[in-house]
Amino acid sequence: MILKKNITKIFFLFLFFHLFLWVLVPSISNTNLPLDTIEALAWGSNLEWGYNKHPPFSAFVVELFYLIFGPNDWAYYLLSQLCVLVSFFIIWKLSKDFFTNKIFSLLSLLILEGFVFFNYTTPEFNVYVCQLPLKALTVYFFWESLKKNKLMNWFLLGIFSALGILTHYSFIFLILSLLIFFIFFVSKTKKQIQYFLIFSFFFIFFLTPHLFWLFENNLTTIFYALNRTGIENKSWLNHIYNPIIFTIKQIGMLSLFFLMFLSIFNFKKKTKINIKQDSKKKLFLFSVNLLPIIIIFCVSLISGAKIRTMWMSTFYLFFGIFFFYYFQHKINLKKIKNFIYIFIFAFIFSPLTYLYISTNNEFKRTDYPGKEIARLVQNKWDDNFRNEIKIVIGDEWSAGNLSYHLSSRPVWVNDLKNKTSEITNDQGVIYVGNPKVLKKICPGTFGKIAPVGYCMIGQR
Repeated sequence: MILKKNITKIFFLFLFFHLFLWVLVPSISNTNLPLDTIEALAWGSNLEWGYNKHPPFSAFVVELFYLIFGPNDWAYYLLSQLCVLVSFFIIWKLSKDFFTNKIFSLLSLLILEGFVFFNYTTPEFNVYVCQLPLKALTVYFFWESLKKNKLMNWFLLGIFSALGILTHYSFIFLILSLLIFFIFFVSKTKKQIQYFLIFSFFFIFFLTPHLFWLFENNLTTIFYALNRTGIENKSWLNHIYNPIIFTIKQIGMLSLFFLMFLSIFNFKKKTKINIKQDSKKKLFLFSVNLLPIIIIFCVSLISGAKIRTMWMSTFYLFFGIFFFYYFQHKINLKKIKNFIYIFIFAFIFSPLTYLYISTNNEFKRTDYPGKEIARLVQNKWDDNFRNEIKIVIGDEWSAGNLSYHLSSRPVWVNDLKNKTSEITNDQGVIYVGNPKVLKKICPGTFGKIAPVGYCMIGQR
């Protein structure tokens, strides 16, 4: 049995080893940063209030880390794990309002190792990893706002919920769920309504720059998200097929979680869920955990939209608290060794699997020789031009890697469109793209590192 006085120590040891393993393993096994991380770094080199694929916040965060750590890959693996650890710590704090016995708070955290979204997929810093602490903080400060009704909590709720939307639009499903809970299940006072209106103001205020950007750019980010759902396909079968596939995938993702949970479940004891007892807490946990998934399922059912698996990666943060709180009376702590064995297996097996695949699969993005290519491009540039490389133009991967690895940290742009006149004579430019096309039209020095061509234009 885990001694109660050791639970907090075990929690912080868990955080430390999680951080250590998931920074170390990708740092030693990957040659290059993953695609989504390079993409965020490309956007970060040219900060705007939105991009063609996603809102801007993940780019802001990764650019801040670049300013501090530069092109050191381990720093971005560290960034990912800091996002995970902050979310775990917030869950730990929130759980204290739901459990008198700290062992359940600990189990609510350890069981999250049953999700690949909180271990195996986290080395790739992307919008979903960036969203983890924002989702945890939004839920936490929503609960704190209801409990204490302090203006500062409502203000922080407005900030974190807005930043969540500015990371990925799927955050709106959590906002809708919390709004439903507030409208139907909260006994509202006049002061609480006033603070809720203040929260709404700050929420919209922090979103305003992105909203202006959206309309100036023909809602490009929203259309990208809609295109990813396949919603333009008018087949009526999608209204049945996509929700079923969505459900099957979620069940698959939950399999290890349920294995860990059921390992200490007392099947002999009759299950009786008393909603009336602590009804506010139970309805809150339902609204945070299941209601967003139900809403997403209904959206898929009505629209026929395909829900991608990674979109759901942040929706399981509070599943541990939810299940242990609802079925607390059915947990047999005498069987905790079963839980610990499965936890240790998941905790060790996941990074070992990542290490094995990373070192044995030779066809991964993380094997891309980005640093070496940047060195070759820089050498050719230095042989031909005397100014620095200031701009790279091309796709997020090939051109984005140059932006990240070149010492001058050139600004990445996808294309110049009507911005050609804004480039001054002292700004060195590299176009990255199809070598057959670039070789014909390049007015400067052309080079090729298969399968990509490079057109360099600078001062001689």
